[in-house]
Parts: sequence; structure tokens; C-alpha cells
Amino acid sequence: MPEGPPPEPPVQRLRLRYAKRGRLRFSSHRDFQRAFERALRRAAVPMAYSAGFNPHPRVSYANAAPTGAASEAEYLEIALHRRCDPEALRAALDGALPPGLDVLDAVEATPGALADRLEASWWRIELPGTPSDVVAEAVRVFLAAERVEVQRLMKAGVRTFDARAAVRSLRVVLEDEAVEDVTDRVAQGVLGSCAILHLVVRHTTPAVRPDDVLAGLRSQAHLAPLSPPRMTRLAQGPLDEENGRVADPLAADRDAVGA
Repeated sequence: MPEGPPPEPPVQRLRLRYAKRGRLRFSSHRDFQRAFERALRRAAVPMAYSAGFNPHPRVSYANAAPTGAASEAEYLEIALHRRCDPEALRAALDGALPPGLDVLDAVEATPGALADRLEASWWRIELPGTPSDVVAEAVRVFLAAERVEVQRLMKAGVRTFDARAAVRSLRVVLEDEAVEDVTDRVAQGVLGSCAILHLVVRHTTPAVRPDDVLAGLRSQAHLAPLSPPRMTRLAQGPLDEENGRVADPLAADRDAVGA
């Protein structure tokens, strides 16, 4: 048996939203975990710890973005052995993390698993040097297909799966505004040489990532971007199937506290 008293039980759980920006988008999930645990110590957060011979701070990470992708909507949950003001803790952690890893929100957790609320993600994908009209035609072909098989190397080897079924919406946008009629925009000479895609993708098993959708656009419609894409997750949370919007997963916690 491990020596010493048992760890103090958690009395509060907080859910945090954080961003990966700039050069920090190239940090791996393991890099972020190390940086976050150092920030917990610097900010003197009263963490609850696991039991056993090698106690760890009780942190639950949820659906991290792939390395190389920026994000405005990453989530985690921490357990504390002493109650803290969520906003004060958010500010302390944000100050203890390097610029580019930014803690944006903190709320007290209500019952239920945070991961269950993360049903879909909304992504912005920039394709520098690729004309929007070319991308718009590739999107049309992709969405018209019943199935688009792609391959990805996973821990168990190369796996083939359908990238089309998980896509709720995929569209070309101008200055982040949806293009309702791409053909008219092309005729007017409005579309430029950097295509911007907005993608809403359901969280499935295996997870369909933006690079999988780009692989599907390549295989299905021969789209080959001239420069590496820039991907940013704008939101993840509950999916409204009627309008395709991704909602805030912390709204229910915030509403419960304010009730």
C-alpha cells in the first residue's frame, strides 16, 4: 500500500475552454498536457489527485484537435479539493500558460459527462493559392457522393473509412460569410485565389478530421491544394441537426449556476 494519507476528495469540478493559436498550434496534445500541468503548479490550483502509488492531478481532456490545427474550442475538466472562483482560476491559469495557449472560459461543472456534449465540430479551412471556384466544384462533387472512402494510419495500422457520412455541411465562404450561390460569385469575379471552407463534421468513430475531408476532396474530385492548408476549429459542442449549428457545450453548466 502507498504510504501517507489518502488524497483529499474532490469538492468541485470546473470545465475549461482553451485555445491553441499561432505557432502553438504545432504543439501536440502531450505537449499541452505537460504545459498545463506546469501551469496548475505555478497558479497554485488546489487540485484533487488520484489514489495509488503514482498520484496524478485529476484532469480529463476531451477530443483534442490534431497537431498542426489551431483551435478556439478545446475543452477539459479539472477536479479540486477546495472550492475556487471559476473566473479567478481561469485568469491565473491563463497567466501561467505561454502566449498561444489561452484559457478562455471556466464554469462549474454540473452532472453528466462533458464528452457526451461534444457531438460535432465547426472548422475553418484555408487553402492558400487555390482558387475558390475550383474548390467549390470539388465540394459539389464530394457532397453529391454517397460514400467517400479515405485511409489513415492509426495505431493498429492503415484503416479505411467513409469521410462523407460524418459531414453535416461543407461550403465555400467569402470573408467568413456563407456563399449562397458560388456560380454567381464566380461570374462576378468575386472569388479569389485563397479558398476558405467552413466544415461542420459530426464526431464519429473513427473521428473524421478536416484532413480526412481534404483527402476525400482529393480522391473524389482531384483537388490538390498548392500550399499546406490552415485549419482552425471554431467550435465544438451539441449539434442542432435542423440548422447545422454547433452550440456551446458549457451553456448548460452556466445556465444551471445562474438558475
